[in-house]
Amino acid sequence: MTEVSQDQQVFFNENGYKQLNLFLKNNSFSKIFILVDTNTHTHCLSPFLQRLETEVTLEVIEMEAGEEHKNLETCNGIWKTLSELGGDRKSLLINLGGGVVTDLGGFVAATFKRGISFVHFPTTLLAMVDAAVGGKNGINLDGLKNQIGTIRPPEMVVADISFLTTLPSAEMRSGLAEMLKHGLIRDEAYWNSLQNLQDLNLSHLEALIRRSVEIKEEIVRQDPEEKHLRKSLNYGHTLGHAIETYFLETPEKTKLLHGEAVAAGMVLATYLSNKTESFPEAKMQEIRKAILAMYGKVDFLEEDQKKIIELLKFDKKNEGGKINFVLLRKIGEPVIDRQVSNELIYEAFRYYLEPQ
Repeated sequence: MTEVSQDQQVFFNENGYKQLNLFLKNNSFSKIFILVDTNTHTHCLSPFLQRLETEVTLEVIEMEAGEEHKNLETCNGIWKTLSELGGDRKSLLINLGGGVVTDLGGFVAATFKRGISFVHFPTTLLAMVDAAVGGKNGINLDGLKNQIGTIRPPEMVVADISFLTTLPSAEMRSGLAEMLKHGLIRDEAYWNSLQNLQDLNLSHLEALIRRSVEIKEEIVRQDPEEKHLRKSLNYGHTLGHAIETYFLETPEKTKLLHGEAVAAGMVLATYLSNKTESFPEAKMQEIRKAILAMYGKVDFLEEDQKKIIELLKFDKKNEGGKINFVLLRKIGEPVIDRQVSNELIYEAFRYYLEPQ
């Protein structure tokens, strides 16, 4: 396959379509499969196909939308469909969708026939700034986040910012959480620039998206296999994933979007950082105020907190039975592999729930 340099893996807008069409022209794919979900089939497939230039046979595969379908059963259906439609090792899979489609589609491609080429075409803010970038592919196991997966980068990532106009505001907020995280772990000026998003138009947002992608690529380039530095990208995610799983798997709860759960997780992680790493109190209050202003407050009952803490043992960063947290010494200075007591986690929930 034509190599796409690590420095130039993510392409935007007009240049993205140009690079994708050039890539298709320079490679002899036997067949091109496009994975969509029910939402992107409706809103994104037609404009995407209009920009695609290729004589190769195209097949569209549709999956159900939603985190609850990011599982082995869905993969099995797609693997069978690829096989029935004549997919071989020279096939290409284009994943057109949000984080569920890119995570699951990357895993399907990395494992079908021991690995076929794939391209990510993220259509949500979350996927553009996080899920589609960095080569992590995966699925959930019994509702537990990303327990099964591979690290294998796509041939390229193409982001058409105009697709964001099709998103509900909740989905935009979900993606924004990952951008806030990038600021907190890497760049305080960037964090500050994200505080007044209601005043931004799409072109302002594009510059911020590009910076977010840049931050993630810088980190992944230095540590592609997540041995050290890349773990910092999990800030807010240890508790965030447990919160997301609990609300997804508990029928009487309203499920949370990934970014909504991570936003709560970041407030909790910032409190833990203050107590164990001397993260400045004033900054902790600033972060809590900013995040709660954007996301509101999740009502965590005492029973919820207990069950969320129990789910922490399944976090994939854990080693030797220890639950590892990413914390902050200050904005832009993360510390990894930190352990905290359950008592302190309950304290963090109390801080989160305090009246504003």
